[in-house]
Amino acid sequence: MEQQDMIRMANQIASFFRGYGTDEAKKEISSHLNNFWEPRMREQFFKHLDSGGAGFDPLVLEAAKLVRKPDNHNSNMREPVDHKSGLPMEPKES
Repeated sequence: MEQQDMIRMANQIASFFRGYGTDEAKKEISSHLNNFWEPRMREQFFKHLDSGGAGFDPLVLEAAKLVRKPDNHNSNMREPVDHKSGLPMEPKES
């Protein structure tokens, strides 16, 4: 994905949730990124943050603290998450 597209998408998510109030918006933005952005997209997101995060809405920068970094060895696979909490699901015991 082009970097500018990733920035635009993240900022659109922030714009949508801005009316929720800062704390709730940060939670909802991070939940959306955790639940719907595949690990490769989040890798690109964190690389851009590491280089300064130019162009990101300030609300995206705040929400980034709650976004999970993907496992590099599983970056081509989606992580199973609980869609209510946005947290990784516990593995089922066999």
